Amino acid sequence: MEQYHNENQHNINEDNAQQIHSQQPHKKQSSGFMKMVLAGVVGSALTLGVTELPELLSNDNKTISPVTVDHTKQDKKTSNLSQMLEQVSPAIVGVINMQQAPSSIYDILSGNQSSDITPAGTGSGVIYQVDGNDTYIVTNNHVVEGAKEVKVKLSNGKTIDAELMGTDALTDIAVIKVTGNLNIKPVAFADSSKVRIGETVYAIGNPLGLELAGTVTEGIISSKERTMQVETSAGNASVKVIQTDAAINPGNSGGALINTDGQLIGINSMKISANQVEGIGFAIPSNDTKTIIEQLVKNGKVERPYMGLGLVGIQDVPASYLQELKINQDEGVIVARTDEVSSKTFNKGDVITEIEGHKVSSDSDVRNYIYAHHKVGDSVKFTVYRDGNKKELTMTLRSTNHK
Repeated sequence: MEQYHNENQHNINEDNAQQIHSQQPHKKQSSGFMKMVLAGVVGSALTLGVTELPELLSNDNKTISPVTVDHTKQDKKTSNLSQMLEQVSPAIVGVINMQQAPSSIYDILSGNQSSDITPAGTGSGVIYQVDGNDTYIVTNNHVVEGAKEVKVKLSNGKTIDAELMGTDALTDIAVIKVTGNLNIKPVAFADSSKVRIGETVYAIGNPLGLELAGTVTEGIISSKERTMQVETSAGNASVKVIQTDAAINPGNSGGALINTDGQLIGINSMKISANQVEGIGFAIPSNDTKTIIEQLVKNGKVERPYMGLGLVGIQDVPASYLQELKINQDEGVIVARTDEVSSKTFNKGDVITEIEGHKVSSDSDVRNYIYAHHKVGDSVKFTVYRDGNKKELTMTLRSTNHK
């Protein structure tokens, strides 16, 4: 069974971070082995020297006392950690993406389509809210994308049907709902803006499938905030994430990244999988997640500001077309299409070079800036070149639900 993983849906555009699904064996393995042995020999020699050192001081009346280790604090810390994980773990569930099975040769010959619904992949999810008889679970969009049905597997092994409440591909967040009294305490949200580099965190999920459900890995916060360029089914997007070195593997997608208090600080979403790369995983911050899931439960989707423009980067247009359109700019975004409302402000062939002083060179730059800094009803100032002349244009953003 294919295990859902961000690499199935996202390509991370980072220098020297090309994703590779299988690592090639090191060609100098024997040489590496020799280096390891030599290091061991040197280490032994140094150890022997240290061991003999007290004999050189035998004339000194000082005695060396053995170190006594007090395990009380360590045992208490381990006990508290185990208790916290036992309380949180039931809220981390398996999410099964059920899709229509491929048609057999007999179905094709008879002109029919297979009606079977089979598991297409699995991921993880986090129970974050219980409202009466309804239990709400947050997961990744790429875990449930394309699903005909969604099922949830609980920590007790029981599998139940779930309802898809809403998805958002650009932030890779989805919400599903289960009806029935599960008697599971939801995970509380932490304030992800207050996480600190070096803080201990734990990733809980189902790596490599439901057979390893509830796996816990430990790490630290490697960076409070990274902006990753990813490709989604809704287009390119800039995603703000928390970086961690806690092990995140295929199947962990949608699982929890929690702090030492058992509070949710992020939804595990992606990792860099490349040769010679280890311990670079990312989670969507809990503060951002909370904002998105509120809209998904209410509207089934995220309401974003709408411009009514069709845009294309200058770099993506052949030089001959640029000459025909009499465009002399080297960077910027060309307005290729307008609707009835946006045509009152923009003309086809306008070149947008800046938004409120922020340079843009692609349609993704424009969209990401608008989504990150503005909401419906805001007025936005654009720097535009029209027929070679520089202009400042202002547009009021509309709603995607009321274009």
